[in-house]
Amino acid sequence: MPAIYLDHHATTPVDPRVLEAMLPYFTAKPGNPASRSHSFGWEADRAVARARQRIAALAGAAEREIVFTSGATESNNLALKGAAEAYRRRGNHLVTMATEHKAVLDTVHHLEHSGFRVTVLPPQPDGLLDLARLRAAILPETVLVSVMYANNEIGTIQPVREIGEICRQTGVLFHCDAAQAFGKIPVDVEAAHIDLLSVSAHKMYGPKGAGALYVRGRNPRVELMAQIHGGGHESGLRSGTLNVPGIVGFGEACAIAAQEMAGEAVRIAALRDSLLRQLEANLETGAGPLHMNGTMHMNGAMHINGTMHINGTMHINGTMAHRLPGNLNVSFVGVDGDALLTGIPQIAVSAGSACGSGYDSSYVLEALGLPPALLQCPVRFGIGRSNTQAEIDCAASRVAAAVRELRTLSPVL
Repeated sequence: MPAIYLDHHATTPVDPRVLEAMLPYFTAKPGNPASRSHSFGWEADRAVARARQRIAALAGAAEREIVFTSGATESNNLALKGAAEAYRRRGNHLVTMATEHKAVLDTVHHLEHSGFRVTVLPPQPDGLLDLARLRAAILPETVLVSVMYANNEIGTIQPVREIGEICRQTGVLFHCDAAQAFGKIPVDVEAAHIDLLSVSAHKMYGPKGAGALYVRGRNPRVELMAQIHGGGHESGLRSGTLNVPGIVGFGEACAIAAQEMAGEAVRIAALRDSLLRQLEANLETGAGPLHMNGTMHMNGAMHINGTMHINGTMHINGTMAHRLPGNLNVSFVGVDGDALLTGIPQIAVSAGSACGSGYDSSYVLEALGLPPALLQCPVRFGIGRSNTQAEIDCAASRVAAAVRELRTLSPVL
């Protein structure tokens, strides 16, 4: 059986159209856009300008507001460290969420060592931010709020427009890590009052090593302190020779997304829903309830005398109402996540984020308040552009079979 790739939140394959656009800039068109004295440099500069325009258009931004980076991790670092340093005279307080990507959480914790205070807000059980709690967390000395557009593990889409309105009303900057959302769902920095937006090409069928940071240029104009020096590239915000092939590929990926994103989202969401229905149907029989201490309210759970009873073999992590089209994150009760992945070697899925070193229980799911029995068995399905209904049918059948087999060996059932 050919391998089935269902890990599109970790990375996406480069679209053949993207690769075709990139190839000339590795060989026949080798110019450095900073070389202004010959045609090769001019051609590279024009290619970069066109890509910048395409990325800006997909974000609802102006071309001059796009700063090229190596990816969303660097963009997050530039946004958070750059804004914190630039606005330190106004305050030293930052607000973020416990379910943010490590590129945000590790960066704000680094800033704590430099004298900044950080408030990390917990999510609600469905993964969404409590807006009243956000309002209460913003203080006179707060300079920036950082909340991701869509979560990389559970796919939860945050109410970014409401968050942006709160930030604008209180006079603080709003940074949004949109690596998982950009190119999959509509993103409009103006409508959402986003001041800083981090994006990455490899999450949307572009190449690895290419990313960008949107930096608001007016109403208000955002100031940043550069984190990489040496040549003054990208308006002085990010020095270094530009990755022309990667940038061209990123631009092409954005042009494709602008044309195909809406229809693709509908098709991929239908595949995701089909996967969920088939897993539920294949696992609904022969599954007794699992009893655990606790009082947390969860989908598909009942509460009797303070004890949680999870019925069935599968629990959906995060809200289904506000979710990326291709995301499904579930915990299979009584099944070890690593053992399940070992049992389905031809199905490429993830037991959590792909951006950590080594596997441990998911801090995102811990923040939702899931009990230990559900933390040991999460599986993230990431459905993408190339997946077919036949692949979904095969994956659902094989995953369900592996879960049933492992449940027979579970000591807790």
